[in-house]
Amino acid sequence: MPAPNALSKNALITIFGGTGFLGRHIVRRLSKQGYRLRIATRRPNEALFLKTNGKPGQIEIVQANIRDAASIAAALDGAQGVVNAVGILFESGKQKFEAVQARGAALVADAAAKQGITHMVHISAIGADADSASSYATSKATGEAAVLECVPQAHILRPSIVIGPEDDFFNRFAAMSMVAPALPLIGGGETRYQPVSVFDVAEAVAACLGGSADSPKAGAEAGIYELGGPDILSFKQLMEMLNGATGRNRLLVPLPFFAAAMIAAVAQFSTLIGVSPLLTPDQIILLKSDNIVGDDKTVRDFAALGISPRPIAGQLDYLSRYRPHGKK
Repeated sequence: MPAPNALSKNALITIFGGTGFLGRHIVRRLSKQGYRLRIATRRPNEALFLKTNGKPGQIEIVQANIRDAASIAAALDGAQGVVNAVGILFESGKQKFEAVQARGAALVADAAAKQGITHMVHISAIGADADSASSYATSKATGEAAVLECVPQAHILRPSIVIGPEDDFFNRFAAMSMVAPALPLIGGGETRYQPVSVFDVAEAVAACLGGSADSPKAGAEAGIYELGGPDILSFKQLMEMLNGATGRNRLLVPLPFFAAAMIAAVAQFSTLIGVSPLLTPDQIILLKSDNIVGDDKTVRDFAALGISPRPIAGQLDYLSRYRPHGKK
């Protein structure tokens, strides 16, 4: 389906999930484009720092919960575009995959449709699959279907592992390397990934809403896009790169899936005391499948958006703070 008409430069865009790792970069990128931004978040007082990314009055913060239809509708009132970057890696309390990534996405899309909003970008993930054994993957697929049903002109972005200064992948394992003598290679470390820079994903959002920095008037065709960097690397290779970036050279020890599943079954209960689990049983399921852009020629990717993604080399400088003697 063709893209909706380009948004005006000062259009109002509501962003759900703007305080998250990817969301923050989306806010920065869109503010540079000149859009007016409304950040919808459960805790507005914790999002005030985002205002520094724009000019006075350009960015406003409002209270909303993606599980509550009324607050979603209020956050979208008067907006011309919407970005849904809300997502969770594990379940905790009321934050369940089904509630956040499936029903939450449906509520946002339904409210957008009722208000006549056709410019919608929804952040999903490579591996979204209604037939998957993973609750994360099925909730992502359900959310995608709901978005496209309500807003056929929407753009669905499916990134592989998103990396950058505040990422939850390299930073997590780098922190582990500071206290552990070895790093686990789950399933032998053979699962393949296509790490993508957070800056490139944010640029893709801008392209979908109406253009990139190079072609601000050229909107992207609506539909699903799978976003991966130029490098396809195994989990083992990523851990080797981590070792090089941190200078710690930890042992890389293969951990069979069945052993990892046993550890994850216990680790998941750390959410009860407010601690993020290192692994969950659902994540073990995901680790059994490659996380790369499909080889089907009909799959849209960065090229279809006119973006050349950054290679991973040179993107891991932020890990220098984990070196034995700090940054050098």
